[in-house]
Amino acid sequence: MLIQMVSITVKPGHLEEFLDAFRVNYEGTRKEPGNLRFDVLRDPEDDHKFVVYEVFRSPEALEAHRGTPHYSECVSRIDPIIEGPRTKQYYRPVMAEFMS
Repeated sequence: MLIQMVSITVKPGHLEEFLDAFRVNYEGTRKEPGNLRFDVLRDPEDDHKFVVYEVFRSPEALEAHRGTPHYSECVSRIDPIIEGPRTKQYYRPVMAEFMS
């Protein structure tokens, strides 16, 4: 299992455009067999900051995700309207390892 958290800051004046573009990725990713969870979270103190919480079955599932049409479309649409690059952090679950 692999967890990825992606931080994104949207340029002012582009929130609706971002949400429309990201919805494509959200809906497509949740249908992928290797995706276990995909949540888009908004900072309660800054409407322009988002964190995407993604859980994939494996690193290979994440790589497969990056090759999908919905991911490519989303990235091409949001890259011009975000501030700076998307930042990514990777995690592995702790408590889930004890549950079998």
